[in-house]
Amino acid sequence: MTVAEELIPETPDESEEPIKQRKNGLYPGVSDELAENMKSGWADTELRDLEPIPQAAETAARRAALSARFPGERLVIPAGNLKTRSNDTEYAFRASVEYAYLTGNQTEDGVLVLEPTDGGHEATIYLLPRSDRENGEFWLDGQGELWVGRRHSLTEAGTLYGIPASDVRELAGALREATGPVRVVRGYDAGIEAALTDKVTAERDEELRVFLSEARLVKDDFEIGELQKAVDSTVRGFEDVVKVLDRAEATSERYIEGTFFLRARVEGNDVGYGTIAAAGPHACTLHWVRNDGAVRSGELLLLDAGVETHTYYTADVTRTLPINGRFSDLQRKIYDAVYEAQEAGIAAVKPGAKYRDFHDAAQRVLAERLVEWGLVEGPVERVLELGLQRRWTLHGTGHMLGMDVHDCAAARVEAYVDGVLEPGMCLTVEPGLYFQADDLTVPEEYRGIGVRIEDDILVTEDGNRNLSAALPRRSDEVEAWMASLKG
Repeated sequence: MTVAEELIPETPDESEEPIKQRKNGLYPGVSDELAENMKSGWADTELRDLEPIPQAAETAARRAALSARFPGERLVIPAGNLKTRSNDTEYAFRASVEYAYLTGNQTEDGVLVLEPTDGGHEATIYLLPRSDRENGEFWLDGQGELWVGRRHSLTEAGTLYGIPASDVRELAGALREATGPVRVVRGYDAGIEAALTDKVTAERDEELRVFLSEARLVKDDFEIGELQKAVDSTVRGFEDVVKVLDRAEATSERYIEGTFFLRARVEGNDVGYGTIAAAGPHACTLHWVRNDGAVRSGELLLLDAGVETHTYYTADVTRTLPINGRFSDLQRKIYDAVYEAQEAGIAAVKPGAKYRDFHDAAQRVLAERLVEWGLVEGPVERVLELGLQRRWTLHGTGHMLGMDVHDCAAARVEAYVDGVLEPGMCLTVEPGLYFQADDLTVPEEYRGIGVRIEDDILVTEDGNRNLSAALPRRSDEVEAWMASLKG
């Protein structure tokens, strides 16, 4: 028996608990007359002219690949649930990447189930239906339609996502009774996991998670288009920031963060990760997201930010900018070294190359400059062998990019960092040099300077394409670009 067959509607339980009211709400209850009044007088708002989402063909192909990998097994991929921020307010919901990748749907509590059949799998998307008008849920429940907005009906969802839709509220019970091998993506829906607790193993579930991570290593044409869209919006966000640097100087790094966030929310879904708006010595803190420091003329601003599209694909771009529009001689020397390292890294991105090649190429340039400046004892081969340059370079030179800013993170090492680049892969190239404010091993004038340059690079059939090439990188071009934006 399939889960779908097991989900035969049951007679409503007359003892079902009433919808809970807020403890200190101003209305103590609902009169019978008001309850009856709220049941009727509403127009039919069913949407009957919907078209499938743009990526419906791609999500179907992804499900087919998943089906082929795990024949004869029930596969359960949850979207996740709302998480409480404080008391009765929730964080903005973001569906699990695995679920969104396979369905295109982004609503809380959704679950994709692939039921094994003789010819592969039959997919069903389990969702909350529209909130009930008969029992008052639509206006009394905190997640009802009049409080948080209309949900799609199950019929509408089936049309949009190209997958038959059923009521998710009955799924956990049916899964408890289901037989046969099952795998679930863990960490998103405790209720679904509890229903499968005696049917799954951690090892088998990890194999499912790893497969779905590796499936995203090579992007299809839809994904590449979304990544370019994310980058294009990000470029405009960087331009927005440069235009208001004088206001940031009068306030703080928060003005920069807020300026970029406005672009992300107007043109996309959100930022793809916490914006790093690191001015002065804060640029030496790799993931500086407090963004509460001063912005001072004469210092550098390291801005690491990315717009996330409505389909969850994110850009990840970094530029290090002179706040007053001009690099000092020392700032330029350090910046140009990082630029040279990035150029070497980008040149190493091509099909058939080892994934590690771009990192090694960039690190070699940085090590050469550190030796040349007398900050570390050579020769360069010794520095690289011992990793001595890492005191000032700190991090790896890039990572895969996609629906997660650090995409494909669960992939096997041999398929990722020890793997080979293929057309359709998208990764960042982002070398940096960071001289901490308290680092006594470098001359005082170096201390507190941090530089990173990061671009989003697509592997093509004949090399690579810099998706973020519209943002200047060379130091003199950065200065000219900033001057043009400031008028």
